[in-house]
Amino acid sequence: MSILPTQPTPPKRDLADLTILEYGFPKAGKTTFASHFPNSIFLATESGQNAIECFKVPIDSWATHLAVCNELATGGHGFRTIVIDTVDNLWLLCQRHVCEKHKIEHESDLAYGKGYSLILTEFGRVLTKLSHLPYGLVMISHAEREEVKTRTGSYHKVVPSLRDRPRKIVLGMADMVLLCDIETAPGPDGQPTMRRVMRTKPSPYWEAGDRTGRLPETIELDFDAFLAAFEAAQQCPAMSGPGNSTTPQGDAS
Repeated sequence: MSILPTQPTPPKRDLADLTILEYGFPKAGKTTFASHFPNSIFLATESGQNAIECFKVPIDSWATHLAVCNELATGGHGFRTIVIDTVDNLWLLCQRHVCEKHKIEHESDLAYGKGYSLILTEFGRVLTKLSHLPYGLVMISHAEREEVKTRTGSYHKVVPSLRDRPRKIVLGMADMVLLCDIETAPGPDGQPTMRRVMRTKPSPYWEAGDRTGRLPETIELDFDAFLAAFEAAQQCPAMSGPGNSTTPQGDAS
Protein backbone atom coordinates (compact mmCIF):
# COMPACT_ATOMS: atom_id res chain seq x y z
CA MET A 1 0.00 0.00 0.00
CA SER A 2 1.36 3.40 -0.94
CA ILE A 3 2.08 5.85 1.87
CA LEU A 4 2.04 8.83 -0.50
CA PRO A 5 -0.94 11.22 -0.15
CA THR A 6 -3.72 11.18 -2.74
CA GLN A 7 -5.23 14.52 -1.63
CA PRO A 8 -3.60 17.80 -0.57
CA THR A 9 -3.63 18.60 3.14
CA PRO A 10 -6.01 21.50 3.86
CA PRO A 11 -4.68 24.50 5.79
CA LYS A 12 -5.20 24.50 9.57
CA ARG A 13 -8.15 26.74 10.46
CA ASP A 14 -8.42 26.04 14.19
CA LEU A 15 -6.23 27.78 16.79
CA ALA A 16 -6.04 24.46 18.65
CA ASP A 17 -4.17 22.98 15.66
CA LEU A 18 -1.38 25.58 15.56
CA THR A 19 2.09 25.88 17.07
CA ILE A 20 2.62 29.40 18.41
CA LEU A 21 5.54 31.19 20.03
CA GLU A 22 4.41 34.12 22.17
CA TYR A 23 7.03 36.32 23.82
CA GLY A 24 7.49 39.69 25.47
CA PHE A 25 8.95 41.57 28.41
CA PRO A 26 7.80 40.88 32.01
CA LYS A 27 4.19 41.79 32.94
CA ALA A 28 3.22 42.26 29.28
CA GLY A 29 0.24 39.91 29.64
CA LYS A 30 1.69 36.81 27.92
CA THR A 31 0.35 34.25 30.38
CA THR A 32 -3.11 35.80 30.63
CA PHE A 33 -3.38 35.85 26.84
CA ALA A 34 -2.30 32.19 26.55
CA SER A 35 -4.81 31.10 29.19
CA HIS A 36 -7.68 31.91 26.80
CA PHE A 37 -6.65 29.37 24.16
CA PRO A 38 -9.17 26.51 23.82
CA ASN A 39 -9.13 24.05 26.76
CA SER A 40 -5.58 24.97 27.73
CA ILE A 41 -3.28 23.27 30.21
CA PHE A 42 -0.09 24.96 31.43
CA LEU A 43 3.15 23.06 31.76
CA ALA A 44 4.51 25.52 34.30
CA THR A 45 8.28 25.71 34.49
CA GLU A 46 7.92 28.93 36.50
CA SER A 47 5.18 30.34 38.75
CA GLY A 48 3.86 33.00 36.38
CA GLN A 49 0.24 31.82 36.55
CA ASN A 50 -0.54 32.88 40.13
CA ALA A 51 -2.83 35.72 39.05
CA ILE A 52 -5.07 33.59 36.83
CA GLU A 53 -7.27 30.53 37.18
CA CYS A 54 -5.99 27.73 34.97
CA PHE A 55 -5.20 24.04 34.74
CA LYS A 56 -1.50 23.57 35.30
CA VAL A 57 1.17 21.01 36.11
CA PRO A 58 4.37 22.25 37.81
CA ILE A 59 7.37 21.12 35.77
CA ASP A 60 10.47 20.94 37.95
CA SER A 61 12.50 18.45 35.90
CA TRP A 62 12.85 17.11 32.38
CA ALA A 63 11.61 13.71 33.59
CA THR A 64 8.41 15.33 34.87
CA HIS A 65 7.96 17.09 31.54
CA LEU A 66 8.32 13.81 29.64
CA ALA A 67 5.85 12.05 31.94
CA VAL A 68 3.23 14.78 31.50
CA CYS A 69 3.72 14.81 27.72
CA ASN A 70 3.29 11.03 27.57
CA GLU A 71 0.04 11.27 29.55
CA LEU A 72 -1.26 14.08 27.31
CA ALA A 73 -0.38 12.02 24.23
CA THR A 74 -2.66 9.17 25.36
CA GLY A 75 -5.72 11.45 25.02
CA GLY A 76 -9.02 11.11 26.85
CA HIS A 77 -8.44 14.22 28.98
CA GLY A 78 -10.33 17.04 27.24
CA PHE A 79 -7.38 19.43 26.84
CA ARG A 80 -6.89 20.97 23.40
CA THR A 81 -4.00 23.40 23.90
CA ILE A 82 -0.66 22.76 25.64
CA VAL A 83 1.01 25.90 26.99
CA ILE A 84 4.69 25.80 27.96
CA ASP A 85 5.38 28.68 30.36
CA THR A 86 8.25 29.28 29.79
CA VAL A 87 10.18 27.52 27.06
CA ASP A 88 13.31 29.32 28.32
CA ASN A 89 13.16 27.41 31.60
CA LEU A 90 12.30 24.20 29.76
CA TRP A 91 15.61 24.51 27.91
CA LEU A 92 17.43 24.81 31.27
CA LEU A 93 15.69 21.66 32.56
CA CYS A 94 16.75 19.80 29.43
CA GLN A 95 20.29 21.07 29.89
CA ARG A 96 20.39 19.85 33.49
CA HIS A 97 18.93 16.47 32.51
CA VAL A 98 21.55 15.79 29.85
CA CYS A 99 24.40 16.86 32.14
CA GLU A 100 23.17 14.60 34.95
CA LYS A 101 22.67 11.72 32.55
CA HIS A 102 26.27 11.96 31.36
CA LYS A 103 27.61 12.76 34.86
CA ILE A 104 29.11 16.11 33.90
CA GLU A 105 28.93 19.51 35.57
CA HIS A 106 28.59 21.50 32.37
CA GLU A 107 27.90 20.75 28.72
CA SER A 108 31.40 21.95 27.82
CA ASP A 109 32.87 19.05 29.82
CA LEU A 110 32.21 16.84 26.78
CA ALA A 111 34.73 17.55 24.02
CA TYR A 112 34.05 19.03 20.58
CA GLY A 113 30.70 20.55 21.52
CA LYS A 114 29.14 17.12 22.08
CA GLY A 115 27.35 18.18 25.27
CA TYR A 116 25.62 21.14 23.65
CA SER A 117 24.70 18.99 20.66
CA LEU A 118 23.11 16.33 22.92
CA ILE A 119 21.00 18.96 24.71
CA LEU A 120 19.91 20.53 21.44
CA THR A 121 18.94 17.14 19.99
CA GLU A 122 16.88 16.14 23.03
CA PHE A 123 15.18 19.54 23.24
CA GLY A 124 14.27 19.53 19.55
CA ARG A 125 13.12 15.89 19.62
CA VAL A 126 10.63 16.43 22.43
CA LEU A 127 9.26 19.76 21.18
CA THR A 128 8.82 18.38 17.67
CA LYS A 129 6.95 15.36 19.04
CA LEU A 130 4.71 17.69 21.07
CA SER A 131 3.95 19.82 18.03
CA HIS A 132 2.82 16.71 16.12
CA LEU A 133 0.20 15.79 18.72
CA PRO A 134 -3.42 16.65 17.79
CA TYR A 135 -3.40 19.66 20.12
CA GLY A 136 -2.41 23.28 19.89
CA LEU A 137 1.01 24.17 21.28
CA VAL A 138 1.72 27.62 22.71
CA MET A 139 5.28 28.30 23.88
CA ILE A 140 5.89 31.38 26.02
CA SER A 141 9.29 33.06 26.12
CA HIS A 142 10.74 36.20 27.61
CA ALA A 143 12.13 38.96 25.40
CA GLU A 144 15.51 40.62 25.22
CA ARG A 145 17.17 43.27 23.09
CA GLU A 146 19.91 41.95 20.83
CA GLU A 147 22.44 44.24 19.15
CA VAL A 148 22.53 43.94 15.37
CA LYS A 149 25.64 45.33 13.68
CA THR A 150 25.61 46.59 10.11
CA ARG A 151 28.18 48.19 7.83
CA THR A 152 26.92 51.64 8.78
CA GLY A 153 26.27 51.16 12.48
CA SER A 154 24.19 49.09 14.84
CA TYR A 155 20.68 48.92 16.27
CA HIS A 156 18.75 46.79 18.76
CA LYS A 157 16.22 44.12 17.87
CA VAL A 158 13.71 42.52 20.27
CA VAL A 159 13.99 38.73 20.15
CA PRO A 160 12.97 35.72 22.29
CA SER A 161 15.46 35.25 25.11
CA LEU A 162 16.30 31.64 24.26
CA ARG A 163 19.86 30.95 23.17
CA ASP A 164 20.54 31.22 19.45
CA ARG A 165 20.27 27.57 18.32
CA PRO A 166 17.31 26.47 20.50
CA ARG A 167 15.64 29.73 19.47
CA LYS A 168 15.99 28.69 15.83
CA ILE A 169 14.36 25.34 16.61
CA VAL A 170 11.36 27.04 18.20
CA LEU A 171 11.07 29.74 15.53
CA GLY A 172 11.30 27.17 12.75
CA MET A 173 8.43 25.06 14.09
CA ALA A 174 6.09 27.96 14.94
CA ASP A 175 3.12 28.79 12.71
CA MET A 176 3.00 32.18 14.43
CA VAL A 177 5.58 34.21 16.31
CA LEU A 178 3.75 36.87 18.34
CA LEU A 179 5.46 39.73 20.17
CA CYS A 180 3.57 41.17 23.15
CA ASP A 181 4.58 44.82 23.12
CA ILE A 182 3.62 48.28 24.38
CA GLU A 183 2.88 50.95 21.82
CA THR A 184 3.14 54.64 22.71
CA ALA A 185 1.17 57.31 20.83
CA PRO A 186 0.05 60.91 21.51
CA GLY A 187 -3.29 61.10 23.33
CA PRO A 188 -6.10 63.64 22.78
CA ASP A 189 -4.42 66.01 25.25
CA GLY A 190 -1.05 65.66 23.59
CA GLN A 191 0.31 63.50 26.37
CA PRO A 192 1.69 60.05 25.47
CA THR A 193 -0.67 57.11 25.97
CA MET A 194 0.31 53.46 26.06
CA ARG A 195 -1.58 50.39 24.88
CA ARG A 196 -0.67 46.72 24.88
CA VAL A 197 -0.43 45.27 21.39
CA MET A 198 0.60 42.09 19.65
CA ARG A 199 2.90 42.30 16.63
CA THR A 200 2.54 39.58 14.00
CA LYS A 201 4.82 40.64 11.13
CA PRO A 202 8.63 40.64 10.93
CA SER A 203 10.59 43.87 11.28
CA PRO A 204 14.26 44.86 11.50
CA TYR A 205 13.43 45.82 15.10
CA TRP A 206 11.64 42.71 16.34
CA GLU A 207 11.14 39.00 15.61
CA ALA A 208 7.60 38.10 14.56
CA GLY A 209 5.80 36.19 11.84
CA ASP A 210 2.51 34.73 10.69
CA ARG A 211 2.69 31.70 8.43
CA THR A 212 -0.90 32.24 7.31
CA GLY A 213 0.10 35.67 6.00
CA ARG A 214 -3.37 37.02 6.76
CA LEU A 215 -3.28 38.56 10.23
CA PRO A 216 -3.11 42.35 10.69
CA GLU A 217 0.37 43.64 11.46
CA THR A 218 -0.71 44.92 14.90
CA ILE A 219 -3.56 43.60 17.08
CA GLU A 220 -4.79 44.76 20.45
CA LEU A 221 -3.32 42.47 23.12
CA ASP A 222 -6.69 40.94 23.88
CA PHE A 223 -7.63 37.36 23.09
CA ASP A 224 -11.07 38.22 21.74
CA ALA A 225 -9.52 40.78 19.36
CA PHE A 226 -6.91 38.22 18.28
CA LEU A 227 -9.53 35.51 17.74
CA ALA A 228 -11.71 37.88 15.68
CA ALA A 229 -8.72 38.79 13.49
CA PHE A 230 -7.78 35.12 13.10
CA GLU A 231 -11.30 34.08 12.14
CA ALA A 232 -11.60 36.98 9.70
CA ALA A 233 -8.30 35.93 8.15
CA GLN A 234 -9.73 32.48 7.41
CA GLN A 235 -12.17 34.11 4.98
CA CYS A 236 -9.36 35.79 3.00
CA PRO A 237 -7.54 34.25 0.01
CA ALA A 238 -4.29 32.56 0.97
CA MET A 239 -1.24 34.77 0.90
CA SER A 240 2.38 33.79 0.91
CA GLY A 241 5.73 35.41 0.58
CA PRO A 242 8.99 35.98 2.43
CA GLY A 243 7.49 38.85 4.42
CA ASN A 244 5.14 36.43 6.20
CA SER A 245 7.63 33.72 7.03
CA THR A 246 8.31 32.74 10.64
CA THR A 247 11.70 31.30 9.69
CA PRO A 248 14.66 33.48 10.73
CA GLN A 249 16.43 35.17 7.85
CA GLY A 250 19.41 33.19 6.67
CA ASP A 251 18.06 29.95 8.12
CA ALA A 252 16.85 27.61 5.39
CA SER A 253 15.92 24.79 7.78
